[in-house]
Amino acid sequence: MQFKNPELLYALFLLVIPILIHLFQLRRFQKVEFTNVKFLKSVKLQTRKSSQLKKWITLLTRMLLLACVIIAFAQPFIPNTEEFNASQETVIYLDNSFSMEAKGSNGTLLNEAIQDIINTLPEDETISLFTNDESYRNTTVKALKNDLIQLSHSPNQLSYDAVYLKGKQLFSNIGAATRNLVLVSDFQQKGNPLTFEVDSTFQLKLVQPKSTIATNICIDSLYTTNITGETIDLNVKLSNVAEPIDNVSISLFNNDILLTKSAVDINKEAETTFTIANNKVINGKLVIDDAGLQYDNVFYFNINAKPKIKVLAINERTDDSFLKRIYTEDEFDYKSFELTALNFKLIPEQNLIVLNELETISNALKTALIAFKNDGGKILIIPSNTIALNSYNQLLKDLSITTFSNQNTSEKRLTSINYNHPLLANAFYSKVTNFQYPKVKQSYRFSSNSNAVLSYEDGTPFLIGDTNSYAFSSALNSENSNFKNSQLIIPVLYNMGLQSLKLSKLYYTIGQPNSIAIQTSIGQDDILTLESDETSVIPLQKTYSKSVILETEEYPNTAGILKVKNKEQVLQNLSFNYNRSESNLSYYDLSPLNNVTVDSSLATTINTIKSNTTINALWKWFVIFALVFLIVEMLLLKYLK
Repeated sequence: MQFKNPELLYALFLLVIPILIHLFQLRRFQKVEFTNVKFLKSVKLQTRKSSQLKKWITLLTRMLLLACVIIAFAQPFIPNTEEFNASQETVIYLDNSFSMEAKGSNGTLLNEAIQDIINTLPEDETISLFTNDESYRNTTVKALKNDLIQLSHSPNQLSYDAVYLKGKQLFSNIGAATRNLVLVSDFQQKGNPLTFEVDSTFQLKLVQPKSTIATNICIDSLYTTNITGETIDLNVKLSNVAEPIDNVSISLFNNDILLTKSAVDINKEAETTFTIANNKVINGKLVIDDAGLQYDNVFYFNINAKPKIKVLAINERTDDSFLKRIYTEDEFDYKSFELTALNFKLIPEQNLIVLNELETISNALKTALIAFKNDGGKILIIPSNTIALNSYNQLLKDLSITTFSNQNTSEKRLTSINYNHPLLANAFYSKVTNFQYPKVKQSYRFSSNSNAVLSYEDGTPFLIGDTNSYAFSSALNSENSNFKNSQLIIPVLYNMGLQSLKLSKLYYTIGQPNSIAIQTSIGQDDILTLESDETSVIPLQKTYSKSVILETEEYPNTAGILKVKNKEQVLQNLSFNYNRSESNLSYYDLSPLNNVTVDSSLATTINTIKSNTTINALWKWFVIFALVFLIVEMLLLKYLK
């Protein structure tokens, strides 16, 4: 038996007081004269013996009563387990990803876990707790209570391997402590098998609360098709992870104004199309009615005013009509000049510059082009059949493009397309295998085959480049090549024009790296901010003379439409949506895992941990004994004669 307050046992020395009172209490008997002395003497002796016996019994009950009261205040107990004297250390991972929005038997899965922590753990219990975006080390439930009540769902989820490693790092270095790592999650399937390495230094306990929802529909993605001068078709893609559902309602809003509604029947996937006006600024929002997870029922997008892309062609007695047919007035501001008539001041204002079959590149032009490229401009080089090789190669080196070597005069066919190159990303619905192969009579060899976009049948590049600069290996005039009549020229040159001016997308995904170009000129000390009614974020940014590139990933972390502002000036709007990976309702089966304890309730796991440190408290028994002795004493005084 052990005592919670053993220092109170010193009060047992107070038991000496009633003994001393009993021993030194002297009662004098008054003598009364009476005729029958013999009879009085016998009565007197009999009364003294009875009184002494009663006093000793009363003394014993009082001492036992006082001893029981003192021992009760010392709170005696008996440990339940041999591990009682070992210190306990508990680390809890609380998954607050969006999949924990699923309904359980008593609210959402996340709220159920939070209530189990608050209601089951003592307020002064020291624990370490971490979520997908916050960590609390060596704190108490009382200190965490407000943070837990206000805990919101996170757009990011740590991988289970990262959770396991982070939980191990939160343990202290107490050698004799019994360690418990508790992972609370729905354990949504992520593709890879779920495994945890065996570690004997702590006990791993998995808590997988069960969801009661059986279906979830989400707005998966959005893209535009069939763009005309008057209208744009918006295609909305939906996904479903349960039984087929009929008549799912989809609403399209511009700001808070309802534009139109649609309804679809969905099995695993479904699509619907909305037609809206072109050249109109739209702060769009798509909403569906779904009783499953709520975070994926709203999808934000933006259609901003689209500036024309500035393209400048520099020619040298060369036909540029094929460029005019591609860079049309509805999307491009196309200008064409002979080299001798070129105003160099126009170069910094452009987005794309095409060197159309120049024979030589002067130092002045090269200097202007390098400055243009360093300021974010794009350059396309189309060589002539007779070039000053050194002047071209000096420019190619400065543009970080592979240089030209010798000229090849044998005819070649263009047969290979690099579909993975950024220039051709999403340019084709499928791989083209039966196109008419363009031919080239004379071409230059590149010193390297890297960054090839189009290649000849012998594997050498026809077009190379990165996202900033491109170069053909041959002239494109009709005498040397029929590439201008090929079906490939439109997606290649058109994408070069589109990518030369980085416009914002319909929407961006939170948690993924995004590079967003804002077409504006700002002062040297100015910065752009992303603002909503509740938040304001300053993203990473690179400033050029005509644009600012914003870099986002973790922030902003809330879905919605944000304003891009330079001080108080609103430049445009951007839409951010949560990643839809949490919409999956498939979960891991934890039963095959070895060396772990699996529960469906955090309260059960906490009680199991507490049972290793609980005790059989005995103070109540000593209080009962004290009451018994008090009653015995009262009965002795009243009835013992």
